[in-house]
Amino acid sequence: MIRTRRGLVAASVTLASLTLAGVMFFVARQPSTQLNEELAAQVTLILEQASPGEHHAHGHSFDSRVVCAVEPFGTEPPGATSLVEVRWVYARHMCAITGESPDWASSVRASGPIAVKISIPPEVRVPKAGLGYPDRVRQLIPERYHSLAFEEFSDDSAIEAAQERFALASSTAK
Repeated sequence: MIRTRRGLVAASVTLASLTLAGVMFFVARQPSTQLNEELAAQVTLILEQASPGEHHAHGHSFDSRVVCAVEPFGTEPPGATSLVEVRWVYARHMCAITGESPDWASSVRASGPIAVKISIPPEVRVPKAGLGYPDRVRQLIPERYHSLAFEEFSDDSAIEAAQERFALASSTAK
């Protein structure tokens, strides 16, 4: 009976260890929530502080402030674990322009996947809209992120925060 209990305990410990190792491997492969938050803040800052000329190059034309929501879905290198390791960020964005309308819902907006090089100066690449858009997205975004590039925001909190900043910017611009 003792051998059976020892065998059962050994099997239980082995099974628990394998389960823990599997969970740790899975967690290690998932993007860090903190890193994604840092990347979202960095890309938001880059987009919101871009000059009107830079925004014109991205397809926007305006005389007002830009307010953006950003949700990263990938990086280059893909295994980056800290902001200093990241060269490129692949993200969903939604930017609204204040001035035309004080209401987010009726404001002029641009959205979709973008690629942002984290450098000095940063580089923002936006696929040109129109016929062939999906192909231009696939050319811009690495294949491993193609399915993510066409998804909607997975968390509305970034958009809600942008809406609040938009309302504040619109009310102070009057």
